[in-house]
Amino acid sequence: MKLKHFISLILLVCFFFSCKKSEVPQPTVKQELLVSLSKLSNEITEFQKLVTSNSSSKEIVEQFKKSRLVYKKVEWAVEYFIPETGRFMNGPALDEMELEENRSFEPHGFQVMEEMIYPEYNPESKEDLTRELNIFQSNIKQLKSTFEVITISDDYVLDALQQNIFRVIALGITGFDSPILQSSILEAGESLISIPETLQKINSDNKSLSELKNLTKKAQNYCKENDNFNAFNRAVFISDYLNPISKKLKAFQKEQNIKNVKRGSPLKPTIETLFDQDAFDVNAFVLSKEYNFTKDKAILGEKLFYDKSLSKNNDRSCATCHNPEKAFTDGLKTNVSLTGINLPRNTPTLTYASLQNAQFWDMRQLDLEKQSVDVIQNKDEMHGSMENIHAKILLDKDYINLFKKAYPKTSKPEPWQIQNAIASYVRSLNSFDSRFDSYMRGNKNALNNQEIEGMNLFMGKAKCATCHFTPLFNGTVPPSYFKTEHEVIGTPNEASGKKLSPDKGRYLYNQMPQLVGAFKTPTVRNSAVTAPYMHNGVFKTLEEVVSFYNKGGGQGLGYKVENQTLPFDKLNLTVKEEQSLVAFMKTLTDKKYQ
Repeated sequence: MKLKHFISLILLVCFFFSCKKSEVPQPTVKQELLVSLSKLSNEITEFQKLVTSNSSSKEIVEQFKKSRLVYKKVEWAVEYFIPETGRFMNGPALDEMELEENRSFEPHGFQVMEEMIYPEYNPESKEDLTRELNIFQSNIKQLKSTFEVITISDDYVLDALQQNIFRVIALGITGFDSPILQSSILEAGESLISIPETLQKINSDNKSLSELKNLTKKAQNYCKENDNFNAFNRAVFISDYLNPISKKLKAFQKEQNIKNVKRGSPLKPTIETLFDQDAFDVNAFVLSKEYNFTKDKAILGEKLFYDKSLSKNNDRSCATCHNPEKAFTDGLKTNVSLTGINLPRNTPTLTYASLQNAQFWDMRQLDLEKQSVDVIQNKDEMHGSMENIHAKILLDKDYINLFKKAYPKTSKPEPWQIQNAIASYVRSLNSFDSRFDSYMRGNKNALNNQEIEGMNLFMGKAKCATCHFTPLFNGTVPPSYFKTEHEVIGTPNEASGKKLSPDKGRYLYNQMPQLVGAFKTPTVRNSAVTAPYMHNGVFKTLEEVVSFYNKGGGQGLGYKVENQTLPFDKLNLTVKEEQSLVAFMKTLTDKKYQ
């Protein structure tokens, strides 16, 4: 019996240790991120060694590419959890500006290094490149320190991965973060592989996970097999690969009962793809909750929008210059004052204006409420008085009834509500029902071959989408959409292109040298029906606009535009490609204007 008990004890001990061995815990998402950051640090160390040892340009460029690929594995987390550091690791090679404090910071990171090493590394840049690499290593240490102390819950992981898919669509495959080397395609595929690898840490047995592994692997293979930046078919990649991955990621979330993250983002947490009909929340751009959009506010705002009594002489309404039949523009080169004098700037469309973080060409107002007051009280435009308008409304029974319905918590109309109602009407002008939208939602017959070619040019060779981000096609930067960009493109003063426009744009309100001639990046949606174009209405047709960009903007035309943010190299678009580009932009027209 003793022998039998002894053998049983030995078997039990063996079983215990074998179980312990097989139950080694999987690394957490946080632990995996820290490991990946260490790998990135190792690649940067190798990069530093090559620079220090005066290696060949080819070796340095190849190590740069390798380092970027490793970064792409962690970009989803860096950009989501620590975007301030991410901006100085893979942000644009342009000064970062804090306009409130009237100061700027020089850029750092991969894009700065890219300009130093490509197309040919100059050994004279060794000191500057070494400095950039040292800064990069410091940023990696900062990332590690932050990730070690923050909590990374499953809901935030899912949200971050979803945003990364949107980042690939709107930035990754456009060349936004690799404007010279154009290594974007292979990098896009690499960043997608992080999705199933990360989700496996949450639940390795989930049904959708195996499908996601298959989908992301196919997407990566598509990138490897079609890695030519200019020839890459973004229409196919988005519709056949990225959108299905996005939907399947949402399925994983539902199967795991992982809640949505409430973060005040313009992108609604319930969406399956970036191109859902109701993907964007206009309330993310309002001042506070009492300013939130409602249909009753929009109905009231519409009445105010067409009311000429808002102007001093009762002869001009908001609709006078923002004609709904012209997609809320006026069709004029520049606006006309109350006295008939031509004003210096073109009237922009109000469609999709609510999905921006700044208003007017010079971005002088941050929201639509202030924009409406600015126009109403401008002596050249409406010359009205908010005080007088408020007094009139208090005597109008129809208005009082509409205000009660729109603002039931207040006993009588208040001045701020006039502004908010007009702004709410403008917030109702986003349709997202163009032929492009139909194609992105699965209707493959919505676009013809020329238009698809134009889309691929827009998001690729022509570099349009590096400023006009898909799917808003304006300068509101995805996927967080917390910032709207300006650009300095060197717009001519006249179509003949003999001299530069004298308008200094944002510089008039923020006198920093980088802002001379800077203007807000407007939406390209409905551009086919909102001519003429640019802040001064200098171009009558989209063909003229495309030709201007094809030549490299103002610098390409020979103007002295030292702070031009637009690449000044020629795009080398053929006549056929220019035509395809224009054809695509016409697919962005809402149904009501077609």
